[in-house]
Amino acid sequence: MLMRAASYRETSEAFRWDIPERFNIGVACCDRHADGSGKPALIYEDEAAGVATLSFDDLKRSSSRLANMLRGHGIGPGDRVGILLPQRPETAMAHLAIYKMGAIALPLFTQFGPDALEHRLQHSGAAALITDTENIGKIETIRATLPKLKRIFVIGDRETTGTHLDFAAELAKASDRFASIDTRADDPALIIYTSGTTGKPKGALHAHRVLLGHLPGVQLPQEFFPQAGDLFWTPADWAWAGGLLDVLLPSLYFGVPVLASRARKFDPEAAFALLARHKVRNAFLPPTALKLMRQVERPRQRFDYAMRSIGTGGETLGADMLAWSEETFGFPVNEFYGQTEANLIVSNCASLFPIVPGSMGRAVPGHRVAVVSPEGEAMPAGEQGLIAVARPDPVMMLEYWRQPEATAAKFVGDWLVTGDTGACDAEGNFWFQGRDDDIISSGAYRIGPGDIEDCVIRHPAVLMVAVVGSPDPLRTEVVKAFVLPKPGFAPSDALAAEIQAFVRERLAAYQYPREIEFVTELPMTATGKIRRKDLRDLEVARKKGA
Repeated sequence: MLMRAASYRETSEAFRWDIPERFNIGVACCDRHADGSGKPALIYEDEAAGVATLSFDDLKRSSSRLANMLRGHGIGPGDRVGILLPQRPETAMAHLAIYKMGAIALPLFTQFGPDALEHRLQHSGAAALITDTENIGKIETIRATLPKLKRIFVIGDRETTGTHLDFAAELAKASDRFASIDTRADDPALIIYTSGTTGKPKGALHAHRVLLGHLPGVQLPQEFFPQAGDLFWTPADWAWAGGLLDVLLPSLYFGVPVLASRARKFDPEAAFALLARHKVRNAFLPPTALKLMRQVERPRQRFDYAMRSIGTGGETLGADMLAWSEETFGFPVNEFYGQTEANLIVSNCASLFPIVPGSMGRAVPGHRVAVVSPEGEAMPAGEQGLIAVARPDPVMMLEYWRQPEATAAKFVGDWLVTGDTGACDAEGNFWFQGRDDDIISSGAYRIGPGDIEDCVIRHPAVLMVAVVGSPDPLRTEVVKAFVLPKPGFAPSDALAAEIQAFVRERLAAYQYPREIEFVTELPMTATGKIRRKDLRDLEVARKKGA
């Protein structure tokens, strides 16, 4: 636990990691709270506004059934199990069951198209998948390419053919008593695929200890969470680190209920109403969500909400947004920083030290964060360099799954280099400057251009393509594709729309290029590589001059 002291310095100096040799996320987040008291764990509001509450006792029984179900179908410790579901009770059940049985969870975003799903399921060697009727169609189109996928369980589907099984029917056959595997804290628990600058996304493999590593980074921006009456919600999908490791699992670990709400698209008015309806006290709201909520007129007069803390991350908040948040919620939003490989390592905490507009905050207690040179030397205060975090650190990934060279390249000595450039001032405040690579920061997503380029180039009209982030006032950046058409294909709005649809159907809606520019040539290096930086610089200059 992170305990508040009189100052940030005293709070940091007093903190010590307490990572036991044996630790299991499923037991810590569920079974130890299941004492027969009916203590609420999940509050689920479906699309029809129906509300169901599940206790920790309910979660223990259902996750134990699910662990037995998977074991009965040949899934064991170390096997990867995909979870292709939105925010709903079965998603939490699946995570807890997989951890309890010593298997490895593979969360998958429901907006992924067949190509994106195929890569993650194929590369991870997933042995089983839990999904629903809305998403099974995408899996069926790639089923033949996934020979290691032994079993597919479908929620809401009554057919049982081959490896396509009815989730509820199979669950009903299983016992609700399960002896959890006594995992080590360093045993693998979770793979989250992160965007790559070239080629396919890489799988960040995390150990059970990753949850303990996240706790101080949740407590600080959420103003020393938990406190009496806390209830946590985020619109971020639980397939991402922001939804899973920043909200769902830490809340359950502390015995705090989580609100699950299945919204297909973020609606700012509906978000305010949800906060009021369920008396939400704590939230992780991505910057784009906050910007959309800012457009709602007179929210304090129209909605009876009473928040206690809000964290956000993904881009720096300016003075205007900080002032709006304080006026709207009664306190400033605390920005935090991290990435899938090492998350929640920098944060603001308005009640502990003053927020400096534009700063990401200070190092979260327990993490050694610095700005370093390309050689790994710490930079003087105020000088720009690479934002890095030192190992060992419980929040840090074990490795990129089956990619030892990429894992090694992520480190400079004992520093895990984030790929972001920035500076740290004399007070310890970190300032984001920009990406050191080609990752696109769009809304709540960090998007690698490589996967999109691989998809666009498969369109029959495309000869070459370069994908970059183009500045955008709402999303920070939007995905833009510079396309060199093949001979015989004329640039047109219709062709651009066709390419956009091509990507949406195969990858995900958030990855498709919102802007397409047809070109007659692309900037190249002497060795024949596309110079994305030149195109990014061109877009920045254009948008500034607009």
